[in-house]
Amino acid sequence: MPSFPGALHIAAGSIALVAGAGALYGVKGGKLHCKSGMLFVWAMLIMSVTGAALAALKPEALSVIAGALTFYLVMTAVLTIRRPAAGARWIDLGAMLVALTVGIAGLYFGFEALKSTSGTKDGFPAPPYFIFGTVALLAALLDWRVLRMGGVHGPQRLARHLWRMCFALFIAAASFFLGQAEVFPEQIRNLAMLAVPVFLVLFLMVYWLGRVLFTQRYR
Repeated sequence: MPSFPGALHIAAGSIALVAGAGALYGVKGGKLHCKSGMLFVWAMLIMSVTGAALAALKPEALSVIAGALTFYLVMTAVLTIRRPAAGARWIDLGAMLVALTVGIAGLYFGFEALKSTSGTKDGFPAPPYFIFGTVALLAALLDWRVLRMGGVHGPQRLARHLWRMCFALFIAAASFFLGQAEVFPEQIRNLAMLAVPVFLVLFLMVYWLGRVLFTQRYR
């Protein structure tokens, strides 16, 4: 039986997947999207914090990086839409530094994995470290651009919110369907099948980004 933090992590992750699916399905800005979205936010924040804390105790560097990146993505996605009345610039600067730290750590551990005799770091190969590290550095670069511009507006604001939420959902889906494949019945324990919902998140992210950036509906 999992410990309380472990059970909380599993419960929050399950809720996040369901709520995230509802937010993706619902009309953007509609009632279903907003209610599912806020449930997704709280569930993801709990899931990422508990996951990173549990991984730090093992230790398991990749899960710590994934948890920190997920927390950062969800928080900055929310702040893009619901900005505080004061101190927003300092919050943005702090978030950028978090992303920069996560990105550097991801690349560092990726190179550690490459140099090790087993080709892994804490049991994981280098590519996932490089993927998370690169995404974090890209996000930090975009944060710097927002700081220089004094904010983000219009379709770019919605796009920033959208891709960060979707990539956080992608991390959660990959962790559940691919990282915990052993919990599924043997009949459907097929990596190709389990990868479908994971990459469906990326497909929907690209679809909605196209609608936001290249149509008049969200202008």
